[in-house]
Amino acid sequence: MVLNKGERIYLDHAATTPVLPEARSALQRGLEIWANPSSPHAEGRAARALLEEARSAIAHSLGWRHDVIFTGGASESIEIAAGRAKVRGRAFGATEHPIVPHAMGLNARKIPVGSNGLIDEQALDAVLSEGPSLVAIQQVNNETGVIQPLDRLAARIRDAGSLLLADCAQSAGKLPLPDADLIAACAHKLGGPPGIGVLLVRDLATLEPVGGQEKGYRRGTQDAPAAAAFAAALAAQPYDMERLAQLRRQLEAGVKDAGGVIIAEDSPRIATIGAISLPGASSASLLVQFDLAGFAVSAGSACSSGKMKKSDVLEAMAVPAAVADGFLRISFGPATAEAEVDAFLAEWRRVAARAQARAA
Repeated sequence: MVLNKGERIYLDHAATTPVLPEARSALQRGLEIWANPSSPHAEGRAARALLEEARSAIAHSLGWRHDVIFTGGASESIEIAAGRAKVRGRAFGATEHPIVPHAMGLNARKIPVGSNGLIDEQALDAVLSEGPSLVAIQQVNNETGVIQPLDRLAARIRDAGSLLLADCAQSAGKLPLPDADLIAACAHKLGGPPGIGVLLVRDLATLEPVGGQEKGYRRGTQDAPAAAAFAAALAAQPYDMERLAQLRRQLEAGVKDAGGVIIAEDSPRIATIGAISLPGASSASLLVQFDLAGFAVSAGSACSSGKMKKSDVLEAMAVPAAVADGFLRISFGPATAEAEVDAFLAEWRRVAARAQARAA
C-alpha cells in the first residue's frame, strides 16, 4: 500500500470500523424491502422474511444455537440484560465499558482486576457466594484489548446459580464466542452499520419479557435492512487475526523503541487493539498532535474519550499516573496496512522526540 500525501490514516476501529462493501450492498437491498416486519400484509411478510433470514445467518456465523434478539446496539443489549435478568444480584468487572455500571445500578458489586487487567477470581468467588447474580464480564476489554478467560469463569458462575453476561462488542466476528448465558454484540465494530446489535440469550426464561416485538423481549419496529447488513458483515469474515497480530507486534516494538510503554503487555490480548503510552505526555495533547498529522486514534472508549476523562480501566489496573496520562488506544480493522502502521510510528517518533526535548 502506498500512502498519498495528505491522506488520513484511521486507527480507531475499536470505536467504529468502516462499513464493509458486502454490508453496504445488503443494506441497500434491504431498503427496497421497506415495510414493517410486524405487519400482516405481503409487504410486511417480505420484511419479516428478511429479518428472520438475517437472524438465522447471524446465529450461524457466530456459532450460536439459541435465541437472537435484535437491539439498537451492544449498550441496549446490556441494558436489557441488566434490567431484566431473573436473578436478584448484580455484579460486574472493574474494567467494563461505562454502560455496564450504569445499567447494573448502584447496588451492584464491582469485581476488581489485577494489574494485568484480568478478573480477580477470589473476589469473583466471594461475590458468587452471596447468592445468584447477573455477572457482567467483557470477553475483550475495549481499551486495553485484554481477553478474559470466560470459558473457565463461566463454569464457576453457572455452578453458583448465577448468569454470565459477556460484552462481546470487540470480539464478535473475531474470536469464538464464550460459553455465556447472555452475550451483547453490535455491527459497527465489525464492518456493519451503526445502530444495530444483538442480545444472544441461552434461555429466554432467564429474562423478564416486556411485550411487543422480538418475541416480547424488545419493543419497537425492527430494522430489517440493518439486520441484513449485520449478517452480511459477519458472513464476509474479513479479519485475518494472524496478520493483525503481526501488525500489533510491529506497532508495539516501534512504540517501545521510541520510549513508549505497552499497557498489559504480558496479558492475553486481542490482535486488533494496542494500548500504548508516552509516559509524561498528555493524552489530550497527543490526540491533537496526531489528528493534525492526519491520524485518527483515541484515548480509550469512544463514550468517554471525547470528554477526555481519565480512564477508569487504567485506574482499576493501578497503572501509574504518568503512564495513564499519556495513554492512547490504537486499533486495527480488516484493511489496516503495514504502511499505515509504519506511518504512525514515524509520527510517534517525532512526537516522542518533541516531548523528550521539552522535558530536558
